[in-house]
Amino acid sequence: MDTGVRVEAVFDALGDPGRRSLVASVAARGSATATELAAELPVTRQAVAKQLAALAQAGLVRSTKVGRETRFELTPERLGDAAAWLVEVGSRWDERLAALGRSLARAKVAR
Repeated sequence: MDTGVRVEAVFDALGDPGRRSLVASVAARGSATATELAAELPVTRQAVAKQLAALAQAGLVRSTKVGRETRFELTPERLGDAAAWLVEVGSRWDERLAALGRSLARAKVAR
């Protein structure tokens, strides 16, 4: 999967406030089960499991079977891909704004 597709999947997954909350909860705990996460939320374990599956598909969490339970942990690499994309886009805007500033300064001097 190329970086653009990965970044799109991350932003799609993080577009939902419930999934963002789950990412934060898993990150704070280190790892968690759907049951543990659902205990803190006004939703069912099945709803949490569905959201965790969407996060896993986007590459934001990974699951590990430990005995009879499935534990989820954050995979920060995908967040890093999204952050790098934001930095790249931001730097392009910085360059454009700097060029605009130079152009305005030249126009002011030319008056």
